Amino acid sequence: MDVPPVAPSSHRRLGYRALVVDDEAPLAGIVASYLEREQFEAIVTGNGNDAVTIARELDPDVVILDLGLPGIDGLEVCRQLRTFSDAYVVMLTARDTEMDTIVGLTVGADDYLTKPFSPRELVARIRAMLRRPRVLPGGETMVRTEIPLRVFGSLSLDVSAREATVESEPILLTRTEFDLLAALSARPGMVLSRRQLLETIRDEPWIGNDHLVDVHIGHLRRKLGDDAAAPRFIMTVRGVGYRMGTGK
Repeated sequence: MDVPPVAPSSHRRLGYRALVVDDEAPLAGIVASYLEREQFEAIVTGNGNDAVTIARELDPDVVILDLGLPGIDGLEVCRQLRTFSDAYVVMLTARDTEMDTIVGLTVGADDYLTKPFSPRELVARIRAMLRRPRVLPGGETMVRTEIPLRVFGSLSLDVSAREATVESEPILLTRTEFDLLAALSARPGMVLSRRQLLETIRDEPWIGNDHLVDVHIGHLRRKLGDDAAAPRFIMTVRGVGYRMGTGK
């Protein structure tokens, strides 16, 4: 059943903006109500095309995105979102196979939940993602603590500005990709396990598939032009995790 777009109120709450995209109206309503209890502004739609339009207009902080949608499906919505938005994306799927998970993460999702799921768990995961925003809720600019520029060969990382460049060319990274790069670059040469990386960027113990990191590292390497067979920036330590290379 299609869900018509639900417009937000004219007064933005002192919280984050979430876009809930699911054509199961009862489930979408439950998710929205849980988010609103946590002071999120929740906008609901059940159509993939509408989701892209709303995201362009309202710039949500997080998108809760069902995989199966009328119009364009959740994978295509996520692909299009990633061309203009760095919102966190939590993908919802009725299937629980490794391939479905990998496909969802490959198009730019940050996390996933398999139906049926606990709305409380969903909200907890979203809260963990948003603990390190670039701007404060309500649109106020965050007071930055200046961190020295991190340089690894041709890669430069400005953590305060959340900017990465390779050979002076800016690299567009999702929030999760940038957070992983920041975590690795903060401890150059130190090996971090997948679980350590997940818990560093989420600020809480991780319960789930550690190999979620591998997919995001793969995206990160491709964007940095880092060959996995002969990496300069992100080194794989087999059986353990990853470490930051020198860039040479």
